[in-house]
Amino acid sequence: MERRKFLQGLTLTAAGLYTSPLLAKSVNIGPLAVQLYTIRDAVAKDLEGSLSKLAGIGYKQLELFGYNGTFFGKTAKEFKTILDRTGLKVVSSHHTTGLEVKGKGTLSDGWDKAVEDLHWLGAEFMVCSYLQPNERTTKHYEILPALLEKSGMATKKAGIQFAYHNHDFEFQKSGDFIPYDFILKNTSADLVKMESDLYWFAKAGQDPVAYFEKHPGRFPLWHVKDMEAGSGIFTEVGNGTINFDRIFAVRKTAGLKYWFVEQDQSKQDPFESLKISRDYLAKKNF
Repeated sequence: MERRKFLQGLTLTAAGLYTSPLLAKSVNIGPLAVQLYTIRDAVAKDLEGSLSKLAGIGYKQLELFGYNGTFFGKTAKEFKTILDRTGLKVVSSHHTTGLEVKGKGTLSDGWDKAVEDLHWLGAEFMVCSYLQPNERTTKHYEILPALLEKSGMATKKAGIQFAYHNHDFEFQKSGDFIPYDFILKNTSADLVKMESDLYWFAKAGQDPVAYFEKHPGRFPLWHVKDMEAGSGIFTEVGNGTINFDRIFAVRKTAGLKYWFVEQDQSKQDPFESLKISRDYLAKKNF
């Protein structure tokens, strides 16, 4: 998340919804961003109510998921109206390849329309989010760079930066190469940036800092999520084992522009988890 301007004096006056004692005091915290997948169940039941609730607890910027020619069943115009009413901004959006699991709004089907819609919303990034299990083969990895670059060319024409989001499986050797390294080597650093998921780096036993230093400026987007000690499952930011201070210390080297809080699964209501992450981040100057 861009941190050129810090919001000052985040207090209980903000819609009367800041109940944390920490946030009742003046703190330095930028406009928090969130990957909307964190509250996917709530979004499916009540889109606008869920977005309003996010805004009320301090998350003002969004990374979307699930675009299929519509935004959660809404046209781009309808969705933009909801965004305007809730005071939220779309920064980025996730899309799958469509190579094996077909669908509109994927890199392989309806991509130009997806780019048009995201451009209309004012998004700055579009991201290849995930490879289906049957796409994680040497054959698929070998053709992936060309698909990513083609997708990036289309987004570039619309003034949108394309990126690739990692999980842990890209660090498992396939054939005679490591897929993540193969993608970095065989795609243009201009057309294909990387969205670093810090949890999945840790899960794979990889050091994101080493990658940032080896490929400076290639990592403008991060997913900030934490790993519970012992179990290795997702937990609230600050409640786990990931050393965010060390990672954020090299954010300029990485080329960081935006970072998104995400928690794929939670032991409690995900909005409560997002509040816990928010309170931890309010203590930081990330």
